[in-house]
Amino acid sequence: MISKKFAKELLVLATANGADFAELYFEDVVGQTTIMENGKIEERTSNNGYGVGIRVLKNLQSAYAYTSDLSKKSLVELATNISKAFQDKRVIDVPELKKVRTRKDLNATEKPLESVSVQEKIALMKEANDIMAAYDPRIVRTNVYFSEMVKKVTIFNTLGRLVEDERRRGRMYMIAIAAENGRFETSGEGPGASDGLEFFTDKIKLKELALETAKGAITLLGAVECPSGKMPVVIGNGFGGVIFHEACGHPFEASAVSKKLSVFWDKLGKQVANPIVNAVDDGTIQNAWGSTNVDDEGFPTEKTQLIKNGVLVNFMVDQFNGRRMNTPQNGHSRRQNYKFEPTSRMTNTFIENGPHTVEEIIAATPYGLYAKKMGGGSVNPATGEFNFTVSEGYMIRDGKIAEAVKGAALVGKGDEILPRIDMIANDLARAQGMCGAASGSIPTDVGQPTLRVTEITVGGRRGGQ
Repeated sequence: MISKKFAKELLVLATANGADFAELYFEDVVGQTTIMENGKIEERTSNNGYGVGIRVLKNLQSAYAYTSDLSKKSLVELATNISKAFQDKRVIDVPELKKVRTRKDLNATEKPLESVSVQEKIALMKEANDIMAAYDPRIVRTNVYFSEMVKKVTIFNTLGRLVEDERRRGRMYMIAIAAENGRFETSGEGPGASDGLEFFTDKIKLKELALETAKGAITLLGAVECPSGKMPVVIGNGFGGVIFHEACGHPFEASAVSKKLSVFWDKLGKQVANPIVNAVDDGTIQNAWGSTNVDDEGFPTEKTQLIKNGVLVNFMVDQFNGRRMNTPQNGHSRRQNYKFEPTSRMTNTFIENGPHTVEEIIAATPYGLYAKKMGGGSVNPATGEFNFTVSEGYMIRDGKIAEAVKGAALVGKGDEILPRIDMIANDLARAQGMCGAASGSIPTDVGQPTLRVTEITVGGRRGGQ
């Protein structure tokens, strides 16, 4: 967006009053969203956003400012003003900026969504809509959303790095609403990737997902109230990983660890889970929803082993919080856009496959809850306490899946749940979501195989077995 010469001038201005590091983050985003309701297009919007953020650091202090005015005058004024966050005579030497080569493009695609006609995308949406609508006459409403975006990023910093990255993502979200006797139930699926049209046509089974969405809403119509109490819980694969993401993933981020605001801050190298548990955060998975070639500080993303054989072996570290921890960054700095200061965040976070099958886990559970699909929830990173709803659940009786239940919520603490995972299946799947935290809302994958926790407190509306 600007020349290397001008970028260096801005970095010099930004560090003129004692900052020991400065960074310029430019971005240009083009996106589109299409909304279909009951088979008809209701809305189609386009958006274009651009701007720059300037960050300066001094020891363990930071300051951040941004603007969407990219004129030379505006950028000089922004750099000059941000430099005043510190008052020191020390001035660093800003080296010549050199373009850093990044790895092979993780977002490479044969059919970029921006080159595909609107008609092709709408045809996919219509196909998913019609499958949901035709499943059962009790499906009274269907919604399909298709969103896509291309983000171009350029980062300059006082380490002499110039990094460019282009990111593209697409997602289709399907919702089915069923009604019977004045009762309404909702089910949804939202596959997405850093990929092109081939993700939706070839890499996933879109028809099956649409059918599963409709089936889920109808199943819930016949669900009974879930019993409450402490019991074994089998958590399904894919979005079931949201519990690990929230209750353990966030406390593994340096933004919490570096300030001792994580229940795991002093557990590095210690046994925190059953030895069968292995977990990673991997920002290098080709075309994955949370993958990028570089993070938002311009460093290559990495595959970071978080838990190995039950032992906590790594945290997710950004450059700034790494200073507090005296630990090198490992490619986990992220932000929603130029309006947010970056910090350590997850990319694609999941528990790895185990030795069992789903059938073995169910058969080995005389009584408990099968949380096939998880919903939303909340967590306190400092304590690890979480509360998550179960969007589709079934009771397990005598080692078999029994009646569907509704109103279930899982309550517990991340550091207590990890040691209680005693069986893990071999059906690893990832699911897409948007994760909100200090640096905004970012796309992340959650995931896990089907697994069993020996005991979780289940909140429901009736007691007993």
